[in-house]
Amino acid sequence: MKTEGVRRLVSLLLLAGCMTVSPAFAQQTAGGGKVRVVLYIPGGLGDNAYLDSAHRGMVKAAEELDVIACTIEGGYHEPNWRPDILLLAQGGWDVIVAATWDLAGYVREIAPDHPEKVFITCEAPLESGGRNPDNVYSILFVQNEGAFLAGALAAMVTTSDMPKANPEKVIGFLGGRNIPVINDFKAGYIQGAGYIDPEVEVVVSYAGTFADPAAGREMALEQYARGVDIAFNAAGETGLGLLEAAAEVDRYAIGVDSDQYSLLEDSEPKTAAGIVTSMMKNVDRALYRAIEMYLAGTLPLGEVEMLGLAEGGVGIAYNENYHKLVPRELHIRILDLEDRILSGLITVDTAMDR
Repeated sequence: MKTEGVRRLVSLLLLAGCMTVSPAFAQQTAGGGKVRVVLYIPGGLGDNAYLDSAHRGMVKAAEELDVIACTIEGGYHEPNWRPDILLLAQGGWDVIVAATWDLAGYVREIAPDHPEKVFITCEAPLESGGRNPDNVYSILFVQNEGAFLAGALAAMVTTSDMPKANPEKVIGFLGGRNIPVINDFKAGYIQGAGYIDPEVEVVVSYAGTFADPAAGREMALEQYARGVDIAFNAAGETGLGLLEAAAEVDRYAIGVDSDQYSLLEDSEPKTAAGIVTSMMKNVDRALYRAIEMYLAGTLPLGEVEMLGLAEGGVGIAYNENYHKLVPRELHIRILDLEDRILSGLITVDTAMDR
């Protein structure tokens, strides 16, 4: 056990009796009467987006289900991730959740050697014709459907007479990395904008990281300087910089994964005020649902399940700020587009091999 994962202390969030410990200590002490579920995330909490949403699912499970649920922040040094997941697999955890695309390969490698454990992955499609190991359940979010609505709304905003909109038909997209999951956001966003007005230009930037708000801010400021009046971040913690930039130049922003207006309205009201909506990826609901199914014996192991608009996996936040900022006629058009996607009248473009 002389691995980097043992030597390194990671933060284990306090949930239902879990302590702040290393993966090695978690390996030794997990077990006992209740079902034990551990969420392992690369990087850390505090993105107010995807990772925090996953953590909220664990909190809800710990509070409402008969489980011990913990979140481990794995840090940003990728060579640590596989040893950490292996340590957790060797420990007393019943369910190990690796909730990001970049951990799924480690799970598929490790899971067959630990058939008594259940593993849950997110965001990682199988290769064509492939199958999960029999003790792995995977969730794919159909984020392009939610991003289509975000793009349509952005196009409506930029062509509207809303106070912060300018005369240019230019909207922005900030991606964390140039990878299939983020490009799936982009595909839906661009299609949604074009569906409203083919003349709308989409300025695209990639930060190359999900963990650098300063870089996100600088890239967003460049976009706003080019005439963008509303921009969408699909960049995790990096995207917080876009939200700050929008406030700085008095333009609009669209959040991602979590309802970022509601999360920031008390601590950063100026930033929150310009967030028209957020494209929701309901990771918290999906993980809570998966734990419920595990407890009921109905978790579809070996399978990949897609959660889109119809399943409540994605959507946009119709919060108080949305209703304050978005004119009613635009809201009605968004609801109509949502119905068209659900009915099959609109097929949304994708960058994923589904």
